[in-house]
Amino acid sequence: MHSVKQHLTRFASNQDGATAIEYGLIVGLIGVVIITAVAAVGTKVSNQFAAIASVLN
Repeated sequence: MHSVKQHLTRFASNQDGATAIEYGLIVGLIGVVIITAVAAVGTKVSNQFAAIASVLN
């Protein structure tokens, strides 16, 4: 039979949850970077098409 101290020691040394949270934060950060980059590129492309359209008119 395990003592409460052994259970608490095992629980405190378990890193599975912390690792999952770290991976989740990394994935979230990568998502924010991708969204920011796509928004910036989209704005530049839109401005370029507007400039080309004004020249053609």
